[in-house]
Amino acid sequence: MLAHVTLEWSLEPLQLAPTIVVALLYARRVRTLARRGTPVPLWRRLAFWTGIGIVLLALASPIDHLGEEEFFFVHMLQHVLLGDLAPLCFVAGLTGPVLRPVLALPVVDRLRVLAHPLVALPLWSVNLYLWHYPGLYQGALEHSPLHALEHFAFFTCGALMWSPVLETLPAPVWFGTAMKLGYIAVVRLIETILGNIFIWTSSVFYAAYEHADPLWGISAVQDQNLAGVVMMAEGSIVTIAALAWLFLRLGAEGELRQQLLEQGLDARSVARAVRYGRGKELAQ
Repeated sequence: MLAHVTLEWSLEPLQLAPTIVVALLYARRVRTLARRGTPVPLWRRLAFWTGIGIVLLALASPIDHLGEEEFFFVHMLQHVLLGDLAPLCFVAGLTGPVLRPVLALPVVDRLRVLAHPLVALPLWSVNLYLWHYPGLYQGALEHSPLHALEHFAFFTCGALMWSPVLETLPAPVWFGTAMKLGYIAVVRLIETILGNIFIWTSSVFYAAYEHADPLWGISAVQDQNLAGVVMMAEGSIVTIAALAWLFLRLGAEGELRQQLLEQGLDARSVARAVRYGRGKELAQ
């Protein structure tokens, strides 16, 4: 059974089509910018394609079948890939010039408010808890369109949550590096609460994972406990990396800001240049 399951790949057009379309549009836009002499930095392109690879891994590999049919902890792995790691890489791969044609659409421009930290964080939180409500979770397992919507919601809300941190588009003036540290801490606190519910529960929340004979010796309750561990482990790793990056950035920004101010440059111009990585250009 194990060999059969691990070799089972799935190709659901309803879920894969949007990913393929976005990848093609990104590749086209990157080529256009390169021809114009404003290429997208290599690290951003690598980040974007890593994100696309993570999405395909989550949706097409045996992770999809195992998570939908057999184990909740594998489904949780799929969700953290789609709702956290893939959006993080995706947003890191974007730039203002890449997004310009999309932002030119009036409806998209009006939706930019969703990336505001005071909007994105509550939206992400509600989405995270809502889809783990037993009735809605079971419904997504039983109905493919609802399941596709669930995955789309996880990815979209994850991208919105990460957007003010990475600032592909400018965040509010008050949302500097120090505020981003607090923001990440709140994000993980919210996720930690849900993860601990799964880790310490002794009740089965999702009937779909109750099997007459425990698969691989894992009971439904143990399955849920493992799902909480997956959520907590992934969140901890990403949080440590994000906080380390932000702490290092905070220190570097403070040092560079002081150097520029000592040169007699305008404080407001210095603050903006340092925040968006143009401090060294200002110094020249």
